[in-house]
Formats: sequence, C-alpha cells, structure tokens
Amino acid sequence: MKRSPLFYAQLGFTLLVCAFMVVPMVLSVMAGVTTNYFVGIKSGLTLKWIVQVWDLYEKTIYLSVGIALACVAITALIGVPAAYVLAQRQGRIARLIEELIVLPVAVPGLATALALIQFWGPYPEFRTSWVFILVGHVIFTLPFMVRPVLAVMLTGNLRSLEEAAATLGAGFAQRFFSVVLPNVRGGVLAGALMVLTLSVGEFNITWMLHTPLTMTVPVGLADSYASMRLETGSAYTIIFFLIIIPLLLALQYWNNLLRRNDQA
Repeated sequence: MKRSPLFYAQLGFTLLVCAFMVVPMVLSVMAGVTTNYFVGIKSGLTLKWIVQVWDLYEKTIYLSVGIALACVAITALIGVPAAYVLAQRQGRIARLIEELIVLPVAVPGLATALALIQFWGPYPEFRTSWVFILVGHVIFTLPFMVRPVLAVMLTGNLRSLEEAAATLGAGFAQRFFSVVLPNVRGGVLAGALMVLTLSVGEFNITWMLHTPLTMTVPVGLADSYASMRLETGSAYTIIFFLIIIPLLLALQYWNNLLRRNDQA
C-alpha cells in the first residue's frame, strides 16, 4: 500500500516529538551510569553513583512510595463517592463544588503549602510528620481522581443500570459496590495513575512541608543536583524511574486481571 506524503509528514512530526521528550531522559540516565559525565562514555560505565544514592537516600525512596500509595488509596476513598454525588446532583451547587475541588490545581503549590503551614502550625507533632506531606498531596491530587471518575459516570448509562438493579431489590450499598464501581473502574484506574505519578514527582508542596526526616524523592533529587556531582543527581533520576515504572505497570496489570475475571 502506497503511503501519501501527508502520512510521512505526520510520522516524521510524531518521531520528532518523541525524540524531544525521550532524548533528554536518555541523556540523564546515561549520566547516572557514566564514570565521568564530562568525559562521556569513554570514561567507562559504572553503578557506583546509583549505589551511593541508594545508601544516602534509601529511607527517602521508601517514604515517597508509601506516601504515593497512601495518596492513591485516600483519593480513591474520597474521590469516587464525591464524583458519585456530583453525578447524581446536576445543578449550580454541584458545579460550584466541582470547581472548588479543582481549585488547588490552579493555585501555586507553594501557596497551598503555606496555607497548610499556617493552619497546622500550632500542632508541631503533626507538622513534622510525613502525614503532613500526605495531606498536601491529597489536596493537590484529589481533582485528578474526581474528574476521570465523574466523566465516566456522566457519559455512561450508569443511572439506568442503577435503576434496573433497584427494581430487582438491590439496596444502595449493593448497587454501589456491584454496579457503580465495576462500571467506573476505568476512570478510577486513570485517576490512580495520575495521582500516583503526581504524588511521587510532586516538588513544590513537598519542599515547603518537608523536614530533614521527611524528605521525599523530588526533594532529594533537587538536593543531590544542588550539592553533589551531576552523576549522582542523574543516578537519582534512574532510581526515580525504577520506582514509578513498576508501580504503573502493577496498576495496569491489576486492571487487566480484574477485566479478565469479569469476562470469565
């Protein structure tokens, strides 16, 4: 089949965009496994920078993963019921609440963090715990859970399915867990993927809320780039990829597994 010039133009543009996005990350990864970045590959390959980062920031990495997973769980517990209520209540008040939920995305992260510090300042034990960072992450990422789930609820025939289940005698709890949740699972997964990636990589809010004992991966990454060799900071980037990619693949695998069980 003969391809038109437009097809090759679109293909070339797509490859150019991919290169624009991927090449910087590849260069950063290469710097993390190079003995001397300024000399290049000729200096040899090594894993000592990755080992050094792991020795220095091991607790930071575990903390980031824990906060991200907790953030996904909390936003799902809050966001799915919130989206359900907004889908059931079509009106000005519901639209106003929806816009208020999205407000933290429009406000700079530093401003959100400063507001949290001012509000929770009288509670030093909470202020210096990792839960304080989790609160900031939940506030920032909650819209990214509510919006996908709400979109699925509004575009599907969810209300008709609920009414059919109600006519068969199903109560609210049974309808919610056996009808609503299975039908919005795609939206929940999309929200979970966004929440997970945003929480792991969130810097602005975390930088204001963290303490030396509650440093997360992005803050540690900035610290390594500012105070150590470029190779060390790049090795931290590699570890960041090693954290986020398996988590994303695990969520995708879980969704595919549930889908196969539904089809069985």
